[in-house]
Amino acid sequence: MCADVNGLSWRKSSYSNGDGGDCLEVSDGLPGVVPVRDSKLAGAGPVLAFRDSAWAPFIEAVKRRA
Repeated sequence: MCADVNGLSWRKSSYSNGDGGDCLEVSDGLPGVVPVRDSKLAGAGPVLAFRDSAWAPFIEAVKRRA
């Protein structure tokens, strides 16, 4: 899957503590796809793109472990 992520707006998890720790950012700007990147590399690192049908079950599984 290839998606153009230039110009997307990114947001950090609400669980991010804001001190530069290990955080992920996601974007809601692409229908059907959830782009994810490392917040420390913001724009300089790779972006992983997941289908939204895979992302939702992943988030639910993470919430159950938290």
